[in-house]
Amino acid sequence: MFKFSYKRITSIVEKYILMNIKEKIKELAQKYQNHAIEIRRHLHTYPELSYQEVETGKYIAKQLKKMNIPFNHGIADNGLVALIEGKNPEKKVIALRADIDALPIQEANDVPYKSKNKGVMHACGHDVHTASLLGAAQILNDCKEHLEGTIKLLFQPAEERLPGGASIMIKEGALENPKPVSIIGQHVHPPLEAGKIGLKPGIYMASADELYMSVKGKGGHGALPQDCIDPIVVTSHIITALQQVVSRNANPAMPTVITFGKINSVGGATNVIPNEVKLEGTFRTFDEDWRNEAHQRMKKMASSIAEGMGASCELRIERGYPALYNNPQLAVNVKEWAIEYLGDENVVDLPIRLTAEDFAYYSQVMPACFYRLGTGNQAKGITSPVHTNTFDIDEDCMATSIGLMAWLAVKELEHV
Repeated sequence: MFKFSYKRITSIVEKYILMNIKEKIKELAQKYQNHAIEIRRHLHTYPELSYQEVETGKYIAKQLKKMNIPFNHGIADNGLVALIEGKNPEKKVIALRADIDALPIQEANDVPYKSKNKGVMHACGHDVHTASLLGAAQILNDCKEHLEGTIKLLFQPAEERLPGGASIMIKEGALENPKPVSIIGQHVHPPLEAGKIGLKPGIYMASADELYMSVKGKGGHGALPQDCIDPIVVTSHIITALQQVVSRNANPAMPTVITFGKINSVGGATNVIPNEVKLEGTFRTFDEDWRNEAHQRMKKMASSIAEGMGASCELRIERGYPALYNNPQLAVNVKEWAIEYLGDENVVDLPIRLTAEDFAYYSQVMPACFYRLGTGNQAKGITSPVHTNTFDIDEDCMATSIGLMAWLAVKELEHV
């Protein structure tokens, strides 16, 4: 005769219930996939820029009301925070996050849900993120009688522009009352096929600072450079020299990038040397100490070169998002749970990225995990990168997205 302790029996029952919940979530993910696609297409059709997501916020509120999920609207102006409470809601609180803003890009896709807002497009997949969180919310709300604890849903505005909606949400108390112990977020990833996800524990995405530089010289006739101080020539020396901040000072094990994406002369023509050149760029790295040191090196180098050539230079560095850090243990757990849900062949390891995300602010204040959702499909020709005017997704990814996010929430809630 076998003897089982109460603890052993309870463990077996809990595992059985959890197994049934997984199958239930998969069933609900298929059920709600089309609705999630409808939501995504609506958001894609009516995108709004950072800090302008008024109608987007109202639409999200409408969806939450339909599900009878309580929420607060107006955090960081257009953000929302909603709560799904299971049994013993105070036992454990976790958070799920989606960003809701779009980019200033004119869409080139010829699809029924093409953007109707001129010059604005969901080219970074935030429509997918928002629809996914709403779909996961629908699943979790249907399963809440089987859950212990509370799931906090963050619909965050202004990820695409400094200072970043995440920092404002945190300042305005989105992570308080109740306070989650961890947070999980996702981002579309066209290089991965729909049905797959990827992630990386530890340092994952770079910090991002904006560079604004003005080089002033003395303008005049292009044929008489001896009578001028040519700011374009000075600027070319500065740009080349600043690359040495990376090649000769940065730790090779910790990638760093300096890129200038915009250069304009104030005046100037084929035969006119301008008085001033203005530049805009970005500086990205993963190490905060090196980040601070590099700022000082860049300012000193630019100023010294300009002065040595008879010009002047002002370099303003607008400090942006910090590096995104995936809590190692939470990331390992998320990978294990994703494999349970999707299968080992559909969960991949990713390298670090020099792109940036304001989800990093959450990762600074609590254990966080940010994973990538596969949205591409080579066979269908869906391969365009994010931030391009032809970006789109294989909508088959929506069932994976809403189901996995719900599953991860359930597993993180029950994890001790």
